[in-house]
Amino acid sequence: MSGYKRLTIDDIAELAGVSRTTASMVLNGHAERYRISRATVERVEKVAREQHFNPSQSARSLRSRRSNSVGLVIPDLTNSAHAALAQAMEELCRQRDYQMLLVTSDEDPRREAEVMAHLAARQVDAMIVVPCTHEAKSYQKWVRRLPLVFVDRRVDGSGIPSVVTDGCASVERLVGDALEQGVSEVVFFGGQAELSPSRDRLQGYRQALARHGVEEKPGWVCHRDYLRRSGFELMQQWRQQHQRLPQALFTASVSLLEGALAFLNQHCGLANAPLRLLTFDDHSLLDCLPLRVDAIVQDSREMAARSLDLALALLEGQTLIEPEALVPASLHRRWPD
Repeated sequence: MSGYKRLTIDDIAELAGVSRTTASMVLNGHAERYRISRATVERVEKVAREQHFNPSQSARSLRSRRSNSVGLVIPDLTNSAHAALAQAMEELCRQRDYQMLLVTSDEDPRREAEVMAHLAARQVDAMIVVPCTHEAKSYQKWVRRLPLVFVDRRVDGSGIPSVVTDGCASVERLVGDALEQGVSEVVFFGGQAELSPSRDRLQGYRQALARHGVEEKPGWVCHRDYLRRSGFELMQQWRQQHQRLPQALFTASVSLLEGALAFLNQHCGLANAPLRLLTFDDHSLLDCLPLRVDAIVQDSREMAARSLDLALALLEGQTLIEPEALVPASLHRRWPD
């Protein structure tokens, strides 16, 4: 049996020298309604502050049928883009008096279903999910239970609101920059081909090639997933097949770039890296590399804010004016014009 003692409202009442009912009325904000004297209110509040006591959230939830909590499901905390999203979401939830509960899916649909069930069992008021599958049916059962919003990725045909970066336009601009500066070969390393970010980023890449009159060659586009090890393996495989490195490389996430750079560092030396390196997602450590890496910068805070707005609007029963939102991205150019 645990030796810890949980502080209760009875303890606060005893320390303040009032009844349990009076302490409860004060701490739940009903003192004025029940005409409790200012001196009594101040005494109860002083004791509660000194004891670091807050009324039970469980009790509040039973009364309001709200838990004031939001669940966030991301694939991987080591992915800097998703970590930035989680950081922004936690801060925004706190500002609105919500607690964020964070879980990870490991890019595994089965685990994703398990952690979503765990959040639902915790009685979260809404869920915001970076989905790891394109299968709309995987999410339909949750729509009937609580507000559900996708962020960073959408699932076409699901009818579930989403907030994503405009990956197509930003990739077209970034790859177009390299082509305008004389690059004639740009290899594309992407994540799961069926996911919406993969499709959007590939579309932008191909639009850039078409706009600059460059024909895509066999082997230029390679897909696996967004994990770091895949970047390593894709770079290894491409070099083995072509007996050289690509002239330019675009990676569809900074985690894939990390893996590709790890391979280059171990087997080729960074001095022999592709002429141009381009990536989706930015990281401050890229400023410290001996290589210049141009990057697409997602607005994590805007994505977090808009997806939280959608989730809370659904919670209040509002009709969504813009259920599918595109958030513009910016470019961080490290290569000179």
